[in-house]
Amino acid sequence: MQIKTFDNIIHDKDELIEKMYDDDFYYGYLGQNALSSSSIKTILKSPKQYLKSLTEGQKESQPLRDGKLFHWKILEPEKFNSLNVVPVASKNTKTYKEAVAIHGEVYTQSEIDNCNLLVEALSKNSYCMDLINQGEYEVPNIAVFDGIPIRGKADCIVGDTIIDLKTTTDILNFRWSAKKYSYDLQAYIYVSMFENVNNFRFICIDKNTLELGVFDCSPEFLDSGRVKLEKGLETYKKLFTNDENIYENLLIKEMLN
Repeated sequence: MQIKTFDNIIHDKDELIEKMYDDDFYYGYLGQNALSSSSIKTILKSPKQYLKSLTEGQKESQPLRDGKLFHWKILEPEKFNSLNVVPVASKNTKTYKEAVAIHGEVYTQSEIDNCNLLVEALSKNSYCMDLINQGEYEVPNIAVFDGIPIRGKADCIVGDTIIDLKTTTDILNFRWSAKKYSYDLQAYIYVSMFENVNNFRFICIDKNTLELGVFDCSPEFLDSGRVKLEKGLETYKKLFTNDENIYENLLIKEMLN
């Protein structure tokens, strides 16, 4: 099978997937020349922000940093152990800012300590750890949806189920935040993308209480992701494949009641 990326280069799919194990290729080249669930989420929220991200990159929020650390510690410990860490509690310190100027990506000791607490809590739960330990980690894939290439990388695949690790600040409201942050979009894309995968499951930990939750995705949840995908691709095609000036033509019009 062949995949055509945005730069009009036609790739052999198997060869492309092999290259996707390299983070620089996955986030660099494919970040510019294919969509992902996160980029479609950005397009749905603000096409202008998506356009800006192509040249300036995505601004990294604290929840995103926390999630990356948790993910690396569990699934890619070699990355976690090679991080640049400064012995401070705040990113506002002079020491941290000087380290960023030298190394680029830097984490505070406070962030590392908080992550270790989350991992310790997860490691004590045999049910969750048994699920994770059975799987294949960081599995990349790419597929074409309505003519548009979309990349993805599954945290963990166990049999016919993808397991995705999430952190939250309120696990009791995760069922609502999952919709708010378009995890339904991610789940639908991944279930559709990976052959022989039929289910999507979130393992989530509360950063405040250390409570753990396992959340399976219903057909209705996945279908809401399908609707978001169709809307996102429609918006992308309208604004980014027709040479439209989005700064001139994109305008929100609503009636306030």
